[in-house]
Amino acid sequence: MKQGFIKAAAVTPKIRVADPVYNGEEICRKLEEAYAAGAKIIVFPELCITGYTCGDLFLQQLLLEEASAQLMRIAACTREKDALIMVGLPMERDGRLYNVAAVLWNGEILGLVPKANIPSYAEFYEGRHFTEGNREPVPFSFAGKTIPFGTNILFVCETMHGLTVGCEICEDLWVANSPGTSHAMKGATVIANLSASNETIGKDEYRELLVKSSSARLICGYIYTSAGEGESTQDLVFGGHNLIAENGTVLTQVKKFSCETIYGDIDIERLLSDRRRMGTFGQEPQETYVQVPFRLNLTETRLDRSFECMPFVPVKQEERDRRCEEILSIQSYGLKKRFEHTGLSRAVVGVSGGLDSTLALLVTVRTFDLLGLDRKGILAVTMPCFGTTAQTRGNACGLAQTLGVRLQEVDIREAVEVHFRDIGQDSSNHDVTYENGQARERTQVLMDLANRVNGLVIGTGDMSELALGWATYNGDHMSMYGVNAGVPKTLVRHLVQYYADTCGDEELSAVLRDVLDTPVSPELLPPVDGVISQRTEDLVGPYELHDFFLYYMLRCGFPPAKVYRVARKAFAGQYEDSVILKWLKIFYRRFFAQQFKRSCLPDGPKIGSVALSPRGDLRMPSDACVSLWAAELAKL
Repeated sequence: MKQGFIKAAAVTPKIRVADPVYNGEEICRKLEEAYAAGAKIIVFPELCITGYTCGDLFLQQLLLEEASAQLMRIAACTREKDALIMVGLPMERDGRLYNVAAVLWNGEILGLVPKANIPSYAEFYEGRHFTEGNREPVPFSFAGKTIPFGTNILFVCETMHGLTVGCEICEDLWVANSPGTSHAMKGATVIANLSASNETIGKDEYRELLVKSSSARLICGYIYTSAGEGESTQDLVFGGHNLIAENGTVLTQVKKFSCETIYGDIDIERLLSDRRRMGTFGQEPQETYVQVPFRLNLTETRLDRSFECMPFVPVKQEERDRRCEEILSIQSYGLKKRFEHTGLSRAVVGVSGGLDSTLALLVTVRTFDLLGLDRKGILAVTMPCFGTTAQTRGNACGLAQTLGVRLQEVDIREAVEVHFRDIGQDSSNHDVTYENGQARERTQVLMDLANRVNGLVIGTGDMSELALGWATYNGDHMSMYGVNAGVPKTLVRHLVQYYADTCGDEELSAVLRDVLDTPVSPELLPPVDGVISQRTEDLVGPYELHDFFLYYMLRCGFPPAKVYRVARKAFAGQYEDSVILKWLKIFYRRFFAQQFKRSCLPDGPKIGSVALSPRGDLRMPSDACVSLWAAELAKL
């Protein structure tokens, strides 16, 4: 529960129809298992104390009385258990029968939530037995105590910030105006659905879609627990299809007919962050709600949830290829609009033989093809200097040749040496002036060539470099349109790989693969024995770590301690904890110190949910202080 994580369980017990005593025993047994596994929210299916398929037996007084007796027994099982538990049963009130979820905590029944929407179509005939639940809660006397009875009840944890739980039952999810919508608008961050959804062909896919979309639309955690084995198969079969989702992502789900308990680590802090970010989340409903408090011990949740090492890069090849194609389209159509607006038909791209400039050139070529322009209107400029190697120079030239663009080489050594003499820089002093002098000379060459050919300078720098400030101010930092500004470094590599795999040109593919094999380097220091001596990741850290930090800091709003925790889990076996912490500290220091470079960023297209444009997603002052974040890092 610390750092916002809470473990939820969706449990489907094997029941007997119309046997509450047996079912009560099984529910208690499953409850013990889920609690022992660390679950703090435990959800059982709809009407599980009796079974969903009792039919007209629901009208039998004996069944109703025993169901209530077993509810008390199950409540007793929750005593001194640090968890919130929900079970389904039929409940009589004022001469009418309701399908309810009983919410239990520490031996108490906190509330009874009736099903709001009663299906009486196709295979469902619940209207024969049950009444639609009242939205506005009313007092209800049960087992000598008065408890709230109604749909609009929220269960608020007093010890965990943001944990508010709402309930809906099966059909409530499938209707246009679900109770869960009102619950979320009123502050619920977790919705529990007690369900008894039978299986028909393709229904599981639609059910998954409903759960995913509801959790995304409501920005909540969604626990869906369905009836399974033991229900009557007279006309229907129940598969126990349990799912736990968070804001559009299924954290875990069970294979149909296995009836297994599933667990999911819902991140309440991330949900709150997403809601804060989304200013149009919605207005509170005018309906009357009752908030019922409960308490959980604030312990550290054992995380079974996995975190991908590269959150910007899809794991599955098919999805990754689809993502790459979409990104290349966003980049090229963004650049296409800029050419159409300016009326220009020439482009200037500085090509180094590295990944970023390769991607920028590929995007420019794609844009010219979209516009029906001659690729000879693209001027690829290679500018060798002190750190250029034969490999990168050869790849730069090979790219221009295979892509059919114009190539111009401008050796900047002499110009840089003259500049060094003018400003009194000792060329044997390989300091930041030595490096940045080369970068700024290259940008001057590109800008002046663009003026000469009446074209646009296409920026090559990527989002990861912008996050770290790994760009020379008014050097490679500047362009007339930065096509890579929204692409993190870990994704650049896959875009180039995708192009190599799909271009259909063996010669071009060979060049691109050689670029992929080249170490990431600005090549501003002299090579050693013809080999690149300056490796970027040796200096600022591995980009896979920095991209991970960037995603969870900006997209998810995680504080440093939480970023560190999930990074340790994601990179276990790859990096020592001390290494992760070292680069995390450097990431925060550089991110805050280098905002001034992002504040005057050239135009460029937003690609994903994380972006650094000062005109879009990141309105951050250039002189913001890092002290608060540094203080937390110092405690790790």
